[in-house]
Amino acid sequence: MKRFLVVVDMQRDFVDGSLGTAEAQAIVPPVAEKIRGFDGTVFATLDTHGANYLETSEGRHLPVAHCIKGTPGWQLNADVAAALEGKHAVVLEKPTFGSLELVERIRQAAGGADFSVELIGLCTDICVVSNALLLKANFYEQTVRVDAACCAGVTPETHRAALTTMRMCQIEVENA
Repeated sequence: MKRFLVVVDMQRDFVDGSLGTAEAQAIVPPVAEKIRGFDGTVFATLDTHGANYLETSEGRHLPVAHCIKGTPGWQLNADVAAALEGKHAVVLEKPTFGSLELVERIRQAAGGADFSVELIGLCTDICVVSNALLLKANFYEQTVRVDAACCAGVTPETHRAALTTMRMCQIEVENA
């Protein structure tokens, strides 16, 4: 059985930049440790926006410029980037919460074989849940799992709410 790890948006702006939180900073060491210990293909997503972010639909709803392509905040957290070195890693830019490209790349990498996919990263209540639900909808017979100890939400309350939502949709939640 193939194994895939999805590292969602562990970028500087979400960790300690414009949208950073203490909870996001706290998960960096366990995320880096999980990546280093993972045997399989790692997919890392990058929330990616243009200079016109504040003029987009998302920008009007969340008027905080973040993850503007090419800026320091768009880069992966240094500890996470270091953990990815030497791994079979695929980095994908995504312009919104969920990534249809991620779904297709996992489909290709699975090659018709059974697989499991585990998600970790930021933010539990926005991009992690969006990608977990996309993966479960597309691969409903495969195991989709989230490690809650390697995720952080916008707030602790919305982190817990997203974990509940994922459990209700038959996504396995570990370490909650």
